[in-house]
Amino acid sequence: MAIQVTLPNGAIREIEAGMTAGELASELSHRLGKQAVAAVLNGKTVDLTTRLQESCVLKLVTAEEPEGLEVYRHSTAHLLAQAVKRVRGAAVQLGIGPVIQDGFYYDMKLEPPLTPEELPRIEQEMAQIAAEDWPIRRLEVSRGQALELFAAAGEALKVELIHELPEEAVITLYEQGEFVDLCRGPHVPSTGRLQSFKLLSVAGAYWRGDANNEMLQRIYGTAFPKKAQLEEHLRLLEEAKKRDHRKLGKELELFMFSEEAPGMPFYLPRGMAIRNELESFSRQVQQRYGYEEVRTPFMMNERLWETSGHWEHYKDNMYFTEVDNGRHALKPMNCPGHMLIYKHRLRSYRDLPLRLSEFGQVHRHEYSGALNGMMRVRTFCQDDAHLFVRPDQIEQEIHQVIAQIDDIYAVFGFDYTLELSTRPADSMGEEALWDQAEQALRHVLESRGLAYRINEGDGAFYGPKIDFHISDALGRSWQCATIQLDFQMPEKFGLSYIGEDNQRAVPVVIHRAVYGSLDRFIGMLTEHYGGHFPLWLAPVQVKLLPVSGAFSGYAAEVESVLRSYGIRAEVDAREEKLGYRMREAQLLKAPWVVVLGAKEQQERLVSVRQRGDGEQGICGVEAFAGRLAEAIGRKAELQLQELE
Repeated sequence: MAIQVTLPNGAIREIEAGMTAGELASELSHRLGKQAVAAVLNGKTVDLTTRLQESCVLKLVTAEEPEGLEVYRHSTAHLLAQAVKRVRGAAVQLGIGPVIQDGFYYDMKLEPPLTPEELPRIEQEMAQIAAEDWPIRRLEVSRGQALELFAAAGEALKVELIHELPEEAVITLYEQGEFVDLCRGPHVPSTGRLQSFKLLSVAGAYWRGDANNEMLQRIYGTAFPKKAQLEEHLRLLEEAKKRDHRKLGKELELFMFSEEAPGMPFYLPRGMAIRNELESFSRQVQQRYGYEEVRTPFMMNERLWETSGHWEHYKDNMYFTEVDNGRHALKPMNCPGHMLIYKHRLRSYRDLPLRLSEFGQVHRHEYSGALNGMMRVRTFCQDDAHLFVRPDQIEQEIHQVIAQIDDIYAVFGFDYTLELSTRPADSMGEEALWDQAEQALRHVLESRGLAYRINEGDGAFYGPKIDFHISDALGRSWQCATIQLDFQMPEKFGLSYIGEDNQRAVPVVIHRAVYGSLDRFIGMLTEHYGGHFPLWLAPVQVKLLPVSGAFSGYAAEVESVLRSYGIRAEVDAREEKLGYRMREAQLLKAPWVVVLGAKEQQERLVSVRQRGDGEQGICGVEAFAGRLAEAIGRKAELQLQELE
């Protein structure tokens, strides 16, 4: 029987029913037959051994394409599991081995525990299995057969997973050589396709992510279809280690952590300078856009969180305490406090839009294993704002929020991609209001000509949202700014305004953040710049080095002049050699270093050197301070030639 296969370019190929996707790939092109690793059949990724039994839409994919790369990496996870079994023997119990961003991992129970020193040996075995070029075969068995197979192999974790499947379920296994694993697939045709991979690290992980379960070992790895791609990725990983904000934060004395407050950052003076600059910059932009800054309490009564919906959706991540015989919570979010501010007096339609902003400190309970420097903490500052608007103002206000985000991100040189997150399973409110909110966000994005992707079901529990993902210097994506449209919370808090018709109406709330978490943004900026912060943001903008102690007094005078211009300057007058102090200043990554000796003191000059430039210039103290202050005000870099 002949069937029709529609290809991505719209071409229709007539084939005999029963031909496999891999056979069709070879028939279409010898090269495609060799390079294809999987197929997308009617929107679902499948093995190349899948037989085409009826007319369909088919896309044949290589490992260079997203669907193919995922299959390639998942197959490499199985390669890892087989290698560990060979190296460690039957004592290994396998958990799960999914694909993650830029790689994969496999959770295993190993006795004795695996050490990082064993990874090269396992990699060698993986390469050996790839060289053996075992066909990877999909098998379908009954639940009983699967239980018997894995119980006999001592795979208790796999048995647990199978027990949770329905009695009548057809279970899929994948076999390569002597190795069989429980898996939905799909996989590449053979182990010989897997050539470029690297094991990266070993970590602990609770079985199935539940802290009540036993601790397993998680082996992380990465894989790419080409060796050059793998080498570039490993280069970026090494660069990321050098830029690690935890390492740089310690070296540059920006922030610290203490066992007395796990997951809660302490800002040191230099880190606080960065934070203050970011807040000041944001305040300036917000003032231009008509925001009014407020401040709300850190702790409020449990009743408030029940009203807002956070109690139902968020209580496991909140901190509670008893105050005056009543239960109170540290705020995990700022929005309920802003609802109370709005409600404290009668509002008219003429008062809207009302734009309230706050640099609000919030607390959220995170598992200790999830904490990660400034990127995942238990207390952080949100640059939060809530816009109370009439329905007819929604789209115009969202347009202005996007313009505001553009203004701020442009200073850092950030590009971004957009994601529209829709109604989640645990949402509150009527479906019709959700549809209206989602449509409003779509319309704004499309009217601005902005490309976006849909993130189905990932909205906040009270409304859909637009998330902004920025790319850093290493090409990594960070979700920072967000715009959330909320018809639910104003209803819950009984918010209203008097409309033109003298009737009460309910406002709509737009939740907005630009940095997101200020602390996380600082961590991200530290890595993005590698500690070489731009002039306006650098914690120490000028480092002053007197040639000897005889010129310390003049250094103090120059420091005073610079500070009078609002420039962050520091003198290093230690009794160390100038070369040593110069290297220290370079490690501090100060944008400008000033050397002061007899000539400079006598003629009231400064000898200056710009970061990353071996050239040295000389100019007057006031001229240097003025030019520097002017560049800082423009958030621009000052070039050495501009001082001549």
